[in-house]
Amino acid sequence: MTTPVVGIDIGGTKTAVALVDRAGRVLERREAPTPARSGPEAVLDVAARLATELLGATAGPVGVGTAGTVDPATGSIRYATDSLPGWTGTPVADALATRLGRGVRVVNDVHAAALGESWAGAGRDRAHVLLVAVGTGLGGAIVRNGRVEAGARGAAGEVGHLPAPGAERLRCGCGRHGHLEAVASGSGLAAAYAIETGTHVTGRTVAERAATGDGAAQRVVQRAGAVLGATLAGLVALLDPDAVLVAGGAAGSLLPAASAAYSAEVPAGWADVPLLPATLGVDAVLVGAARQAID
Repeated sequence: MTTPVVGIDIGGTKTAVALVDRAGRVLERREAPTPARSGPEAVLDVAARLATELLGATAGPVGVGTAGTVDPATGSIRYATDSLPGWTGTPVADALATRLGRGVRVVNDVHAAALGESWAGAGRDRAHVLLVAVGTGLGGAIVRNGRVEAGARGAAGEVGHLPAPGAERLRCGCGRHGHLEAVASGSGLAAAYAIETGTHVTGRTVAERAATGDGAAQRVVQRAGAVLGATLAGLVALLDPDAVLVAGGAAGSLLPAASAAYSAEVPAGWADVPLLPATLGVDAVLVGAARQAID
C-alpha cells in the first residue's frame, strides 16, 4: 500500500489535520482550536502536535493549507489578516519541517481547496478549474493542468477585488469600496442588509432570513448572487476553465441567483462550462494540502 500523506488546515479559529490516501480520501483526522492570540509559535506547535499524532512511524510528506498569502518559493507568509496575529512573515514550511523532521509544502487555504476539489471533488477529472470560496470574505483560485497557479506573489485568483456593480457603498475587506467581496460574501450580505433595513445581523442570518421569506434579505441575496454569477461568466472568457466551482459557507444561499446570472451572461463559446457547487466541504483544504505534498 502506498504511504498516505498528511494535510494540515490552519485557520483563524481551528486547525485540522488529516491522513489522506493517494486517491484523495480522508482516512483519519484530528482537530483543535487555533491559539491565534498566543502567536505564531503556539499555532505551529498545535499543528505539529496534531500531525505527529497521525504520522506515527510513516515517512509520508506533509502539506499545509493556511490563511494568508503564501510565498510560493519559500512557504513563508507574505501577508495575513488579524485573524492570525503576527502570522505575516512566519516561515511556516521551515518551522514545521523542523518540528516534524520531514519536508513540508505550504499553500494558501483557498488554493488548497481548489486543488482538493480538482483532485477528488466536484472538479475531478477536469484539468482546468476556477474555484471561488464564498465565506466571510471572498477568495478564489485557479488550477491549470492539475496544479494551482500561484502567480508572482502567491495571490493569483483573488477575484474578490474585482470591481462590481452595486458595491459602491460597501467596503471590501481590503479597505476599499466597490469590490466583488463587498457584495458577494457573508460580510457583504450583512452590510447590504444593514443599509436596506438599518438592522445589523450576520451574513448567515441574512441568508436564513431570505430562506424564510424576509423580503429585504431576499433582495440582498438575489443581488449578491446575480453580481457573482455575472462576474464568473466574464472570468470564464478570460481564464477558459473546464468548470467553475463555488465553495464556502455562504455559497448555498447565493448559488440559485448566481447560476441564473451565469447562464444568462456566459459567452456562447463557453456555454458548456458548468457552474457547480463544491463537494468536499470542510475536507477540501486538507485534501488539497495533501495533494500539494504529493506534487
